[in-house]
Amino acid sequence: MLKKRIIPCLDIKDGTTVKGINFEGLRNAGDPIELAKKYEEEGADELVFLDITATIEKRKTFAELVKEIAQELSIPFTVGGGISTIEDVRKLLEAGADKISINSSAVKNPQLISDLAKEFGSQCIVVAIDTKFVDNSDWVHVKGGREMTNLKTLDWAKKAEELGAGEILLTSMDGDGTKNGFDLRITKLISENVNIPVIASGGAGKIEDFEEVFKHTKATGALAASIFHFGEVKIGDLKDGLKTKKIAVR
Repeated sequence: MLKKRIIPCLDIKDGTTVKGINFEGLRNAGDPIELAKKYEEEGADELVFLDITATIEKRKTFAELVKEIAQELSIPFTVGGGISTIEDVRKLLEAGADKISINSSAVKNPQLISDLAKEFGSQCIVVAIDTKFVDNSDWVHVKGGREMTNLKTLDWAKKAEELGAGEILLTSMDGDGTKNGFDLRITKLISENVNIPVIASGGAGKIEDFEEVFKHTKATGALAASIFHFGEVKIGDLKDGLKTKKIAVR
C-alpha cells in the first residue's frame, strides 16, 4: 500500500508566502525558503510552491527563487503558476524543481499535458484542478479560481489522466482556507475514478481532517497551507497522530 504523503503548500506572491480564504483576502505568512527548510526538518514528504500572480516578468524571478529553494531542500518539490510552454517547464526543472503543476493553461490547451508528458515524462506533470460545487454539479475553475469553465470536474480529471498527467492536485474551492475539513465527497469521487495519485487540498484545520480524508477516500496525499504556516498543526504531531490511527505515512 502506498504510504500517504503530507504536503505543505506555499502560495508565493512577490517573493513572499501568502494565504487567503476561498482564494481571497491574502495575508503574509513569511519567507518561503525559511518555511520550506522548517517543513523539511519537521518531516514534510513533499512541498508545493505556487506562484499565484505569475506573469512573464515575474516568472524569471520565480525561476531564481526555485534555484535557491533547490539548494536548501532534499525532499521533492512541485512548482506551478503561469506555466504554459515546454520552455517554461524546462527552466523550472533545470532550476531544480522535481515536478511542475499546470492548471489554467491545461484547460485552455489540453494538448499541453501530452506535450509535456512526452518531453519530460508523466511522473513530473501534475494537473491542478480547482473545483467548485455550483448548481448541483462540480465545475472546474481557472485563473486562480476566478473563472468558471464548462468542464465538469470528473470529466476533466479523467481527460487529464488520459492525456498523460502523472498526478492530480484537487483543490476544493468551497473548502479552501475554511479549516472545516477536506471535501470528502469530491475527493472520493475523483480518487476512485482515476488511476493516478490524487492529492486532496482545501479545508484542512486539524489532525482529524487528515485522518478522515485518508480513511474515506483514495487520496494518496493531503496538502495544507495556513495550519502549517501559522503553527496550528506541527507536521511531526500530525504524522504521529496518523500513525496511532494505523494510517501508513512516510
